[in-house]
Amino acid sequence: MTDLWSARFASGVQQMRSSAVRDLLKLTEQPDVISFGGGLPAPESFPIEELAAAAELALLENPAAALQYGLTEGYRPLREFLSLRMATLGIRVPVEQVMVTHGSQQGLDIAGRLLIDPGAPVAVEDPSYLGALGAWRSLQPSWVTLRLDRDGLDVDHLEQVLASGLRPRFLYVVSCFQNPTGVTLSPERRVRLLEIAARYGLVILEDDPYGELYFEGSRATPLAALDVQMHGELRHVIYLSTFSKQLAPGLRVGWMAAPPAYIARATILKQGLDLHSNSFAQRVAYLTCRDGLLDRHIPIIREVYRARRDVMLAALATEMPAGVNWTKPAGGMFCWLTLPDGLNATELLKRCLEQKVAFVPGAAFYADGGGEHTARLNFSFSSPDKIRAGVARMGAAFRGA
Repeated sequence: MTDLWSARFASGVQQMRSSAVRDLLKLTEQPDVISFGGGLPAPESFPIEELAAAAELALLENPAAALQYGLTEGYRPLREFLSLRMATLGIRVPVEQVMVTHGSQQGLDIAGRLLIDPGAPVAVEDPSYLGALGAWRSLQPSWVTLRLDRDGLDVDHLEQVLASGLRPRFLYVVSCFQNPTGVTLSPERRVRLLEIAARYGLVILEDDPYGELYFEGSRATPLAALDVQMHGELRHVIYLSTFSKQLAPGLRVGWMAAPPAYIARATILKQGLDLHSNSFAQRVAYLTCRDGLLDRHIPIIREVYRARRDVMLAALATEMPAGVNWTKPAGGMFCWLTLPDGLNATELLKRCLEQKVAFVPGAAFYADGGGEHTARLNFSFSSPDKIRAGVARMGAAFRGA
């Protein structure tokens, strides 16, 4: 019988791949599996009482508005709050340049739809966030992959690419505690990156979901803040962030700040995608945050995640066989493992699942392939006891390979 559907899908759909993390979450729903797979916040860190009170208040104050259609750009009091909060980071933009999105993932989707034509070059870190790669594969870009080291993106490599005459539509970077590696772009490289962007007319898509989750020192200056500092306005940077790591991911409330021309086009596009983000969730997020909750709550999250990172690093040092190396992130939610040559992380995952422990093989994070000897571990979700037990199970599986 003729396949009714395969001939009808757009050509770009053939490039789509199921998310390795989404697929892994299905396998790890069993209660006896310890999962380091998803990029999940600790559920006990959710400010449940404050969110419940805000939800009730939203329905008491103005139930019709909370449940009605809203502006495509987003609930204005929330956008005003975000504008003021970003200003404390040096990202000084008027509320008209702030848009609420359905999680920062929608900001990635919008960027792809606005900026990528089939075959157009797009520069990404190697490895890069698989959710961004997944959002853009069906648009059929030509990937320009850029090296990473412990100080983040190799800006010398980027400059070599640009000096060769290649002009990516944009450069995508996770600027703090990168997903998947956990590394952070150094202050010196941040400045150089903005100088290079100004010299070559490069657009930077800055994804900053983890910037508040630093465990030592102070918060890194966003690239968007350096852009404003250099030019007096946002010129080269589109800034994305989210409440998913600060409040709860189930709200699906994120935001972008961008130059006016970009916001204007993004607004038209979003009208066709979803009309607007969830009116009720936006009000809940605003009412939860307006009295200063974030400044009280985020330090608590940092302490929880710092303790779990320390437990994971200690367990890795005890349990991993010789030749396995890992990053030591100063914040965020992830450690990145590099295995000895000859070991394949996907094959090791099968052994680990037999031991009731899971992680994400690193190959999923490489736009142009590779990374078979790497893996991402999440430390934010599991309790310290589960982290110790899970790493011990992994170590046993690795040693038996």
